[in-house]
Amino acid sequence: MQGLGKRIQKCREKAGMTQEALAERVGISWNYLGAIEREVKTPKLATLVKIINALEVSADDVMLDVLRVGRKARCTKLEEKLQSLPDKKQDKILRILDFLIEEERK
Repeated sequence: MQGLGKRIQKCREKAGMTQEALAERVGISWNYLGAIEREVKTPKLATLVKIINALEVSADDVMLDVLRVGRKARCTKLEEKLQSLPDKKQDKILRILDFLIEEERK
């Protein structure tokens, strides 16, 4: 489950929430949430679902690093790789993808 805690932390920070605020919404202690984010503890499924719902994100957003499959997870990883390239190379790849998508629609 490596990466799960870091994703929870990123989603929480993106939502502008403190550990205390998220923990309160979920009904857990902020110490426990901190341990989850540091990946010292792994939450039970019910707790994980509460965290995801409290953050108002998709499961893919939180579980990106631990899921082997999932369209959104794969697209997010591809997007991260694409963004690491120079603009000209990004444009080239996007044109290729546009072409392939249009071909598939025919």
